[in-house]
Amino acid sequence: MPAAYCRVCGKPTAREVPAGDTFVRDVCTKCGEIHYDNPRILTGTLPVHEGRILLCERAIEPRAGYWTLPCGFLEEGESAEEGAARETMEEAGAIVTIERLFSAFSLPHVNQIYLLYLSSLETDALDPGPESSDARFFRPDEIPWARIAFRAIEFALDHYVNGDRTAVHEGVYRRRKGDPWILYKETKGLA
Repeated sequence: MPAAYCRVCGKPTAREVPAGDTFVRDVCTKCGEIHYDNPRILTGTLPVHEGRILLCERAIEPRAGYWTLPCGFLEEGESAEEGAARETMEEAGAIVTIERLFSAFSLPHVNQIYLLYLSSLETDALDPGPESSDARFFRPDEIPWARIAFRAIEFALDHYVNGDRTAVHEGVYRRRKGDPWILYKETKGLA
């Protein structure tokens, strides 16, 4: 999102390519501060307890009423793993043990990178927070596929249910031209 005013001195910015750079940036017209608009990192878990996967029903937009894995934006000063555990506590009231990175993928059209961690829970006790209208466990054959909130989450769930559970799954999803809701997995350049 372009910065109209400098966060350092409050003066207007201009869109230009700074010296030594190759991208257009917002640059302060007074103090020269460069404002970078880099991808935002979302982190979350794919929590499994006794063979069942924890999903949260979203109480907020976008996609209120649809199911997702506990996931949200990484906060300053926390590791990706800490953020994933925090998001799981905030959205489902569940305490997880992070086991390993399970899925990493990019959504360039919305400037986001997802990191999802396979995790375990010691108990099935849940207490959904204000961002979730419900949280519950699903066996793989019970997952409400038609009600999954985001393609990125569908990608991770599909790889867990139907794929190799030992690998880290990578991908890039881009919008299909002419339909803003349809995403396709880009495979060029990926192993």
